[in-house]
Amino acid sequence: MNLIAWRQSSHCSEGASCVNIAVGDRDAIMLRESEHPDVVLSTTRAHLRAFIRSAKAGQLDHFAER
Repeated sequence: MNLIAWRQSSHCSEGASCVNIAVGDRDAIMLRESEHPDVVLSTTRAHLRAFIRSAKAGQLDHFAER
């Protein structure tokens, strides 16, 4: 069995809901929320990078307006 090495930001306070990240098989990037560790999203480095750049640029702000 291959154990997954989840990482969490040092800025996350204890008891808070935080995003965890890990590298999976074939260099997949896996994400989960600390409050729901059984729900895991998987993506590629390129897709995650594009998502973060879009969020930083404000291109996803219209989703919060709904």
